[in-house]
Amino acid sequence: MSRATDVTLTASSHFQRNFNDALKAYKKLTKNDLLTHPLAAQLETCDSPSAIRLVLQEQILLNRSSISDEINERLTMWLGPTVNVLYTLSNTLGQSVSLVWFRTWDRLRPTHSS
Repeated sequence: MSRATDVTLTASSHFQRNFNDALKAYKKLTKNDLLTHPLAAQLETCDSPSAIRLVLQEQILLNRSSISDEINERLTMWLGPTVNVLYTLSNTLGQSVSLVWFRTWDRLRPTHSS
């Protein structure tokens, strides 16, 4: 494996571990599993940043009465850039893991000679 691939795999592993730890900590603190939340199911079907923003903007609108206008404006203002960064990061890490997996699999896969 190349040095760049090793570094990417290590970064992806650390990110995944940290994300899983954060999910566990949230569940321990709130007694709620974010992965089974209905919003998670909606977000899982999104295939672009704009689709994610639409789902989240809908949530902001649904909860508009429970938050101040100032907070609503801040959420809306930060939503686009935040979703774009997280989506790009997720895609980059996901592709890196996939590329590493396929390269490793190609090396480990038995070749059949006839």
